[in-house]
Amino acid sequence: MERIARLAVAFPTTVLMAVLAILLLGYISLQQLGVDLFPDLSNPRLFIEVAAGEEPPEEMERRYVTPMEAAAARGRGVERVVSIVQTGRAQVTVQYGWAADMDEAYLDLQKAMADFGQRNDESTITVSQQDPNAVPVIVAAFYHPDSDDPDALRQTAESIIRNELIRLPGVAAVELVGARQMEVEILADALTLEAFGLTVETVAGAVQRANRNLAGGSITEMGRRYVIRGVGEFESVAEIEDVIVGYSKPDASVETRTPSDPNSGEPIRLHQVATVRQALAPATNLVRLDGRRCLGLEIYKEARSNTISSAASIREQLDLLRRTLPGYELIVIQDQSHFVEAAVQEVQETGLAGVLLAVVVLFLFLRRVGVTLVVSLAIPVSVVATFNLMYFGDLTLNLMTLGGLALGAGMLVDNAIVVVESIFRRMEQGDSPAEAAARGTGDVGAAITSSTLTTIIVFLPIIYLHGAAGALFKEQAWTVAFSLVSSLFVALVVIPMLCSRLLTGTRPMASTIGHAPRYAALLAGLLHRRGFVVMAAIILVVGTAGLLPQVGSEFMPRTGNGDLSIELTLPEGTSIERSEGTVRGVEAFVTASFPGIVEHVYARVGPASAEASQERLADENTAVVQLLLSSDVQQVPAALVRRLGDELGDLPDVDSRFLLQETALEASLGRAAAPLIVEIRGRQLETLSELAQHVAARLKEMPGLKGVEMSMEDGRPQVDVVIERTLAAQFGLQVDAVASQLEQLLSGREAGQLGRRGEYSDIVIRRPPMALEELDGLLLESPDGRRVRLDQIAELRPKTAPRAIQRSEQTRIVTVSAHLNSDEPFDRIARDVRADLQTIALPPEYRLAVTGEEQMREEAFGNLRFALLLAVALVYMVMAAQFESLVHPFVILLTIPLAGVGAVALLWSLGMPLNVMSFIGLIMLAGIAVNDSIILVDRINQGRRAGMDLQDAIVEAGRARLRPIFMTSVTTLLALLPLAIGFGEGAALRAPMAVAVIGGLVTSTTLTLVVIPCVYHLFARVDRLSVTRLPETRLS
Repeated sequence: MERIARLAVAFPTTVLMAVLAILLLGYISLQQLGVDLFPDLSNPRLFIEVAAGEEPPEEMERRYVTPMEAAAARGRGVERVVSIVQTGRAQVTVQYGWAADMDEAYLDLQKAMADFGQRNDESTITVSQQDPNAVPVIVAAFYHPDSDDPDALRQTAESIIRNELIRLPGVAAVELVGARQMEVEILADALTLEAFGLTVETVAGAVQRANRNLAGGSITEMGRRYVIRGVGEFESVAEIEDVIVGYSKPDASVETRTPSDPNSGEPIRLHQVATVRQALAPATNLVRLDGRRCLGLEIYKEARSNTISSAASIREQLDLLRRTLPGYELIVIQDQSHFVEAAVQEVQETGLAGVLLAVVVLFLFLRRVGVTLVVSLAIPVSVVATFNLMYFGDLTLNLMTLGGLALGAGMLVDNAIVVVESIFRRMEQGDSPAEAAARGTGDVGAAITSSTLTTIIVFLPIIYLHGAAGALFKEQAWTVAFSLVSSLFVALVVIPMLCSRLLTGTRPMASTIGHAPRYAALLAGLLHRRGFVVMAAIILVVGTAGLLPQVGSEFMPRTGNGDLSIELTLPEGTSIERSEGTVRGVEAFVTASFPGIVEHVYARVGPASAEASQERLADENTAVVQLLLSSDVQQVPAALVRRLGDELGDLPDVDSRFLLQETALEASLGRAAAPLIVEIRGRQLETLSELAQHVAARLKEMPGLKGVEMSMEDGRPQVDVVIERTLAAQFGLQVDAVASQLEQLLSGREAGQLGRRGEYSDIVIRRPPMALEELDGLLLESPDGRRVRLDQIAELRPKTAPRAIQRSEQTRIVTVSAHLNSDEPFDRIARDVRADLQTIALPPEYRLAVTGEEQMREEAFGNLRFALLLAVALVYMVMAAQFESLVHPFVILLTIPLAGVGAVALLWSLGMPLNVMSFIGLIMLAGIAVNDSIILVDRINQGRRAGMDLQDAIVEAGRARLRPIFMTSVTTLLALLPLAIGFGEGAALRAPMAVAVIGGLVTSTTLTLVVIPCVYHLFARVDRLSVTRLPETRLS
């Protein structure tokens, strides 16, 4: 190390040019780095979505879901297959390992599902990589204040707005929610058709045959070839009304011939037997803004694109569209980039505040402006050098990487402090600045290299972690490692060069720690009572271990972007119009009650094109009301939630729950809306329903839970048409023919399209709305033309279908979910739930388990415990190689449990449960806390090799290293302090990590100066330290 320092001192211009090059390239790299909220957290999941009309859940499960699950489970790297089935809809989620090649998995799954799509023409099967839970980067509302034409609004949005937005870089999709298109509706009454001897099928066939353009060959004349084209497509509704659908005999008998059987009878035109009109297609979903219907624009960004730049280009394009479309209103409802920008800016400001605090502390310790500036230069040079490594490492600026820089801000000056302090000691002994720079760096070079490596090495297990924790913290680990390597380069190369040129005085370094002699006397006394000191430390560690269960644990602190949403669920089968009526009442109440608090009320009724949850698929009976607070309201007022809860509680048959808008982190981790989920596995839905009701009753009795819901509640009203095959066969009808005619009569029959002004509208034949009691008298047509009443060949059985059938690992499950009602740690509540549910008697082949967030917590904590043990082992190996001893690294490792004492105690005193973030802080402590001990033990070893007595070497090392140990620890602590107490976006996510590190550093620094010297003294008899084994080190 001394040789490196001498080269730096001898070639200052070379070092200066290297630093300038690093700064220049770092600035360029910073401009190229992407900015996002979190690292790429693409959860390795693929989704199979099935749409099949109005098929009941059991039929959907039998025909589609069960065979699809079996085919998907055979895929390479598949870990879990989960499904949810509702009336006419199903979603199969295929979960892969985090190391899986998702492009290959996507192609394999598409091939496996292709066969199902070919065998089931009446269904739509889609395989997608897009997460249905993905959060759009921007949501906007589009309407015209003076127009209520939904079709014109849709045309404008599709042809202008979507086309302009989709071509922007970084935009993946633009979904229109609440769009309604015009269609041509042919209302054909069954009695009228029967009177003319017609059926829906014959009418549809006549309309389709009349609506065609056909190629008619070609004619060649005088060397030119003319293409003959038959033009017959409809151009207006009047042409459709005039279509001949049959012929009647002159004597007006009931016998009717189709248009393909011309005779002398009178033609029957469509307007004689049906009403033809243009109307809006039935709504599948609706969007409302401030009490009026509008169109919702949900804009999604590409997976790896920059959120801030993508949103900026989208907002710029929306401003241009507002000027292009005068009179139209385009209001941004939700913008993820605001949260990202605020969060990133808050981390930057927090990190800068920490750096300034560290610099101020340096000045208070050193009392010299020049020395403070030399040490402080380590921070910007190290940070800018880190940008270079981040760019080449394909990292982005996000909460985790910026948090890594903020966490490392105090540590960046640690090496520089130790080097400068050692250089000054050499200058105080009379060395010239150049000689002092070289020799002082050589004295501590090995120690700071070892301490830097131990800090870096603890992040190696995090890099290799699988699952959510590994994906989340991998970039932070690389960032901290890059910054520490940069700080080591600055300490060994740049600091000696600057000290040799800028520090010319030999005045002793001032210090606010004037009690080094008193500490030396205290340490000498404690060494005589070293057994008592070690025993007290052991008792302290054991007591802290007993305190750990009282701290509690959770998976991840919940974060939101501040907006409040209300999720409304009405009884299954509720029409979208009635659901909209409920939303209208909520809008009126909010507008009248909170005029200065809520700026906009944005509501979505029914399913969106890319929405799903782990409990249910959104349907016409669901709605989400989003309250956008005024800009001067920073937090959701408790009075608002309380009054809304009272108002919604009075609504009959309406389930409501309040949700903070989730961030991309929660969506990517796949967290359910409810943290506690009890999963019951079995075969029979009736048995599962009974068990779920029993479990729900138990959970409702627990004081720490609220909002208990079952996935197996009553579903959509259903009428089973049980066909008597023998009776149907007497009329020449088969089961599939009966089902097909029922679908056409009740749901309508498509009969082509009408093209107008470049757009095509569907032509649909429907019958007027039918009452339920009219169903048994529905007339079916047999192959020989006879009319058959439905009740002649079938029995009608009313029932209630299950709301949803959930499946996991190819087995039916029922879930009971609950929200937390207290600040009690989540693991305690989960433990109480497990203990209570163990008393429930389960039938054979039925199982019960607490899953959801608790399962994610257990998996993450298991991985992190392994990472902590591996980190400790790696730290020991690095130190053993550095000290060429097996005993001294063991002594130093005892600092880690001492650091754990402070971390656990501070978390407990602040009421913060242990979670993934604070666990990462504990892993970091394994590398950070040992740094002070490394410096101290290295100094003791130098004294002993120089021939000093054991106790004298320990006391002298404590006196000499007191100042750098305190300086490095205090600067690190103060740099972390803004992170621990920070407010704003994402602060809840960073605070637990900073709190754990701060608490650990306080106790590790304090106890290192007391406990480690005593432990070293106890183990000195077996360390076999010899002067002849290593070259003698010059010691003051």
